[in-house]
Amino acid sequence: MAEPTTALKDTAACGTQPAPPCTLVIFGAGGDLTKRLLMPSLYNLAGAGLLAEGFSILGIDHNDGTDESLRDNLTQTLEAFSKDPTSEFHADHIDPKSWGFIRDRLHYLKGDFEKPETYAAVKQRVTGSAVFYCAVAARFFGTIVDGLGQAGLLKQEGDGFRRVVIEKPFGSDLESARALNARILKQGDENQFYRIDHFLGKETVQSIMAFRFANGLLEPVWRREYIDSIQITAAETVGVEERGGFYEPTGALRDMVPNHMFQLLCMVAMEPPNSFDAEAVRTEKAKLAEAVKPIPPEDAVRGQYTAGTSEGRDVPAYRDEPHVAKDSVTETYIALKLNIENWRWAGVPFYVRTGKRMTGRRTEIAVLFKPAPFKMFEDTPTADLAPTVMRIQIDPDHGVSTEFNVKVPGPQMAIGRVRSGFRYKDFFADRPNVGYETLLYDCMTGDATLFQRADNIEAGWAAVDPLLKGWPQGEVTFYPAGSAGPKEADALLARDGRHWLGLDGETD
Repeated sequence: MAEPTTALKDTAACGTQPAPPCTLVIFGAGGDLTKRLLMPSLYNLAGAGLLAEGFSILGIDHNDGTDESLRDNLTQTLEAFSKDPTSEFHADHIDPKSWGFIRDRLHYLKGDFEKPETYAAVKQRVTGSAVFYCAVAARFFGTIVDGLGQAGLLKQEGDGFRRVVIEKPFGSDLESARALNARILKQGDENQFYRIDHFLGKETVQSIMAFRFANGLLEPVWRREYIDSIQITAAETVGVEERGGFYEPTGALRDMVPNHMFQLLCMVAMEPPNSFDAEAVRTEKAKLAEAVKPIPPEDAVRGQYTAGTSEGRDVPAYRDEPHVAKDSVTETYIALKLNIENWRWAGVPFYVRTGKRMTGRRTEIAVLFKPAPFKMFEDTPTADLAPTVMRIQIDPDHGVSTEFNVKVPGPQMAIGRVRSGFRYKDFFADRPNVGYETLLYDCMTGDATLFQRADNIEAGWAAVDPLLKGWPQGEVTFYPAGSAGPKEADALLARDGRHWLGLDGETD
């Protein structure tokens, strides 16, 4: 059996029960999301013994196909991923028992998402509990939920459940997000809709709550009296490449900030919930998002990459990528200064940046503590002390590191910089995870902790809406591919007497 499956079995052995029997109905069964993320995740869950014998999958797409053609296609794709070191799926071979469990339960239905007869056909084939997964373009979200509701597929009877998973982007601004929420909630209750954010499927993101709230050492200093500022970074070395058709009308702000970046913000800054009950956690996250002051245009920098060198090879400018306009002003980089108006964080700036084609790949939250009063070091070579910095590393490193000052051994007072910390892989078995295993399992078991509620979604859009409306038409700065971003982003922090931490993991 493949190593990932063995590792996941530790979870089942520790008392985690299989999800209740249900049918997973995937709209967009022929799409990239289904192939690249959903099927590997289901394979891992099957290997861990976390899917019930009564589990089944119904894939729906507009192309001709049969059960066997779907099974063969997905088998070939999974085998290809197992041989591709760059894919999220890490397995040296496919375990026939684990994949056989999924393959035998795969069924196909050709259907048009906009036609009522598709939903009538689904109703004939789905009985009992079901999860409907919208692995489709955002323009179909409302259409599919309408179709399910009007066909009676969202009615819940007895102990059975009917749930809908909706991918991002959930809206393109505050108005459209509110409209989509209002539309889907006409067809069912809030507890039936699971707005998914795959960032929350990452183990290291989920661990932030445990790191903060399970350690009495941290909570007393996790506030404005002790913290100078917080930097949240999600930097990528890859470019837009073949996704220009999606990215052109979207951009870095819509693609990353109201969802991924705000989820990291909520995790690191929310108040302790009364319990880890889903609604208690989501309420605190919503309260934090609502406390973010609307961002004025002067507290934001938009950048777009030009031609440059990335990871040792020449790469084209964004405007030269496929399906991108030659005069595009879509941003591939965004840097923001956020202010949170509550008792804990008043006066503490949160700096957020995310971009493509940057000098390094790094997702982390860096907490910069206020400097100690150091009068004793005046008029010495060590007068300028660097701040204590705690980095919560999410990707590609998984762990926590802290940089602080110590005395260098010797007869004179000299201060040196040291780092301590841990890596998750040094303490815990590596588990197979493409980012969706926990999310799929939680949806099937009815745990909504890691999914966004309507008020959380709308609060995120409310904070960035002034930017969307206030940016001058055509205003975008530029940065060469393979760099740390535009110089204007450096100026955003420099005006506050601060600077970005290096993307190489160094403080300077």
